[in-house]
Parts: sequence; C-alpha cells; structure tokens
Amino acid sequence: MLLLTACSESNTKTEMVSKTAPAAEETMASTAAAMDSTKPATPPAAPQPKRLTAPDTAYAQDVASFLGGQRPSQNSDLAKLAAQPAWQAFATDQDRSWAKYRATHTTSMTKWASTELDEVHRSSPTIFYPFSGPDFLNVFTMFPTSQTYVLMGLEPVGSVPARTSLESPKLFPAVKASLWSVLNFSFFRTNDMAVDLKSVELDGALPLMMLFAARTGNQIIAIRPVQLDASGQLTDAPTDTTQAAHPKAVPGVEMKLRSPDGQPKTVYYFSTDLSNHGLQVKPAPIQFVRSLGPLTTYVKSATYLMHKLYFSEVRRLVLRHSRYILQDDSGIAMKFFQKGAWQFNYYGTYKRPINLFAKHYQPELTAAYTDTLHRPKALPFGTGYNWRQTDSNLLLARRLIPLAD
Repeated sequence: MLLLTACSESNTKTEMVSKTAPAAEETMASTAAAMDSTKPATPPAAPQPKRLTAPDTAYAQDVASFLGGQRPSQNSDLAKLAAQPAWQAFATDQDRSWAKYRATHTTSMTKWASTELDEVHRSSPTIFYPFSGPDFLNVFTMFPTSQTYVLMGLEPVGSVPARTSLESPKLFPAVKASLWSVLNFSFFRTNDMAVDLKSVELDGALPLMMLFAARTGNQIIAIRPVQLDASGQLTDAPTDTTQAAHPKAVPGVEMKLRSPDGQPKTVYYFSTDLSNHGLQVKPAPIQFVRSLGPLTTYVKSATYLMHKLYFSEVRRLVLRHSRYILQDDSGIAMKFFQKGAWQFNYYGTYKRPINLFAKHYQPELTAAYTDTLHRPKALPFGTGYNWRQTDSNLLLARRLIPLAD
C-alpha cells in the first residue's frame, strides 16, 4: 500500500507540473525517476564505463553465492566471511525470502510457462528483454530453455564486487533492500536500487545479475566486459583506462552460465537509453538486436514507454523482428499491433494501470478481457505493477505474417 501511495503522490505532482509548464521530452531516466516520489525526475549523470579484465571464474561464482546468501566453496577466500554471524543471519533471511518467492511465484510461473509457452520455448533461442535492468530472474524463469538473453536498461553495467565491498557492514541491508520490491512485487524500483547499491560500491546491474544466476541454480562459467561499437558489433571492452571510450560505444557485459540441466547460456546486459533520442546518439543497440535473427521479446514493468511517440524506434524494432512477444500491459499498446498480423492469447485480469500510469489505460484491452466468447485464461501468479495475482495480466502475441527483412 505504501508503494502504491507513493506512486499516486508522484502522479499527482506530475499532473500539477504539466498544467503549469511546457512538457519536456521524456526519457527512460526521467520516467524511472518518477517511480519514486522522493527523487527528482532528472536524468542521472552518465556513469563512467568500467574497463576491467575478465574476473577469475571461481571468484565470480563464489561472489554470486555469497551475495545470494548461499555458502561459497570451502576453499574460497570468502569462506571466512561466510563464517561470521552477520553473513549467517543474512543467509537465513535470504533462504526465507527465496522460499516465499518460490512458493508465490517461481513454482507457478515455471508450471505455467512449461504449458502455455511450450511452443514458444521450442523456437526461442534468443530472448530480447528491453527495459530489464538486472532482471535475469524473471526472464530465466519464463524462458529457461533459451540459449541467449539480451537485457538492456539504464543502470550502469557494474563489475564483480571487490573483497572490500563484501566486507562492508552496509552490504547485507543494501542487498536486502534492493531485492525487496522484486521479490515482493516482481519489479525493481530503479532509483532505490541504485542508491542502495552505490552505498556499498556495488556499481551497477552485474552484481544482482550474478546473484540471480546463483539463486536460479546457474553456475557462472565466465564474465567478460564487452561493448557495442558504433556499428553495433560486439567487441571486448577497452582495458586501457587512460583512453576515453568511443562516444557512440555502448558498455556491456557478457556472462556465460551453465544451467541446472547442464546447458550453456549466454547473458548480455547493455547500459543504454532506448528512447528515440538515445538511439539517435547511439544507434548500436538497434543494429545489434537486428543482427540476432528472429526474436522472442519479453516486456514487463516497462513504465509504458513504448506507448509513447519518443520510444517508437525500439517499438518498431520489437514489432518487426519478433516471432513472439510476451508482455504485460506496460509493453506495446494494442493500437500499434498491425491488424491481422498477430494472434493474441490473453491471461489474467485487465482493469486499469496504477495511478501513476492512469493515462495509459487501453479500452482495447478491456474489450478483449471482457469478451465472453473468447475468455482470457487464468494467470496463477502476480506480475508487473498490478502485482497481485487477482489483478495481473500477460499477453502472448504470436506473429502470423513473415518477419521483416
């Protein structure tokens, strides 16, 4: 209730401003900031990309386990830290939180995906997850058989935490606070997460991605700092810290995993602004995604950005290059789907967006969800901003016409 109240208050303030001042172009940063009424809705300063050599694999796996409240290997340098009462209390708390999450989300999501997305799984080697932040948790749960996951968000890439960060007494409260909303409501409050992690020098998305990899039973095989060059080609990130990155380069990270069933996985995260303005300045993300071949796109808790004119480029990319789109109502508005080009399966319940996003109500979805001849199917878990199971919705769109060239 406090979360929704804060969102409502933020919406009221935004509406008051809009009546007295000319509207400024909205970006991912400003919309994300509006999710927290205690933070100003102004874009953060551009983070400096990390230019690091690939970390030791064993250390990276131990850090992921340590951050997730799972015991690192016996020979690990972190074993002594894990023997301390503070970590043991943290681990007990994390086991309790993750057990609750499995009971309320993972078990139902996995069962639902194995039946409703069975056809999708068979033809989805690559998943594109725009506006994801570090959310490897949900995309892996929905698409556990895919080989490649491409995540993009505003959060800086980050790096594998150093020992000094793991020794900080602020670490465990910061991790718990950062995970609180995703484990309880299924989405991140981006600004709060950034503040919490910076307080212990966890500098971006990678530490939480590592944590999610460990908690979903994946083993980290390798982590490599990468970038997209100006033409959208994937290359190693520069290691010479005395040289500035190319102004059109996009920083990222590649995480190689071995899944619980032994299959190799590759996860990419790129820190980038997917607004039209951001893609005009740095078009590499569009070019990279186009090179991946047919996609399955997953969109959740995306602050309704692709409803808007100034996110039309990424919306067009998704619609032109996806075989399947799985999204909640914060993804692509129904009016943008070409008539006759898609088959839709509706799940759950559609009422109205939360107050902060009330202007993005879709009458087309109300009509679809109240169609007595083609009733929506059940959705046995909560997801998105309307996070209660009784209020959540998902839409699976399957392409009926050939993909664009």
